[in-house]
Amino acid sequence: MLGWIKNRLSRSPVVPVVRLSGVIASGGGPLSGRSLSVDSVAPLLKRAFDMRGAKAVALAINSPGGSPVQSALIAQRIRLHAQEKSLPVIAFVEDVAASGGYWLACAADEIIVDPSSIVGSIGVISASFGFQELIARYGVERRVHTSGERKAMLDPFRPENPDDVERLKRLQAEIHDGFKDWVRQRRGRLLKADEATLFNGEFWTGKRGLELGLADGLGELRTTLQARYGAKVRLPVIGPRRGLLSRFGFSSQLGDIGPATLAAVEERLHWQRFGL
Repeated sequence: MLGWIKNRLSRSPVVPVVRLSGVIASGGGPLSGRSLSVDSVAPLLKRAFDMRGAKAVALAINSPGGSPVQSALIAQRIRLHAQEKSLPVIAFVEDVAASGGYWLACAADEIIVDPSSIVGSIGVISASFGFQELIARYGVERRVHTSGERKAMLDPFRPENPDDVERLKRLQAEIHDGFKDWVRQRRGRLLKADEATLFNGEFWTGKRGLELGLADGLGELRTTLQARYGAKVRLPVIGPRRGLLSRFGFSSQLGDIGPATLAAVEERLHWQRFGL
């Protein structure tokens, strides 16, 4: 009986599914939680592309973006595996693939969205606060000593310096150029609007994104893949292997309550930009 089941499964087409869900940030390992980094995603991609009998690899994307460097590294890793294994990659956007999330989606050969998904936000953002009046009100004196005139650039406890802002904008422009180059490389001939519209940081629904050429079709992961590969297609979800502590319901970072709370606030801000 067991042999019969194995034979049936071996004859069924397989499309492994890698979930890319969360804010994209550096420093995350396989057990780091909900954030995405090349360290946390790389083992999942390897398992998916190495799966015997795979006909394609599906990416289930739900990310508001984050680190441009980690976005680029993950996308490059996806393309490296796809080329080595000669497997097509299909991205399925759930709630949002914006900013770095859309960077990841562009690593696929095809992007499928829900009509109400959020896509785009091809731009670069930097946000902070200014506290100089607050500390002055409470009689707090800020003391900063550096051995480099630009080392304290954009210090939130000092008045904003126009030269520092201009320097930041130049850095953002360079990163934005890299983002635009990636979208052109992956989707250049498919884009249906001028670059002034597509690359200004705006985001759209999946339905509108399809009209603009940011996506290739409307649909949902399971029904789309069953229509292409048959009703018996197997769709194993590739997730991180849980450690012993997490299996028993314990966090792997029990002592990081403070940092975890701050990370959760920052993550919430990423999602709120898109009304989620």
